[in-house]
Amino acid sequence: MAFSPRLAALAAVVAVPLGIAATSYAMTDTSEAPKVPPAVQLDESPRPAPPTPSGTPAPTRTPDSSVVPGPSAADDDDDDDDFGDDG
Repeated sequence: MAFSPRLAALAAVVAVPLGIAATSYAMTDTSEAPKVPPAVQLDESPRPAPPTPSGTPAPTRTPDSSVVPGPSAADDDDDDDDFGDDG
């Protein structure tokens, strides 16, 4: 039985990815696991003192500034999924 082109293609399809994987594995570094410190100490920064209550009242919010109206429920087809079909 002769070495046919189909058999050569099958061998290439199997051998090329295996060769790439073997080369990639051979080129990787064998690094150690990261070392974790036994304890972590956070920097303790001084906190500012809370403001003392004074005679001036806090600014009050108006209902207009704290509530944002939602979008209108218009019957327009302005979606981006129509792929240029605006008609």
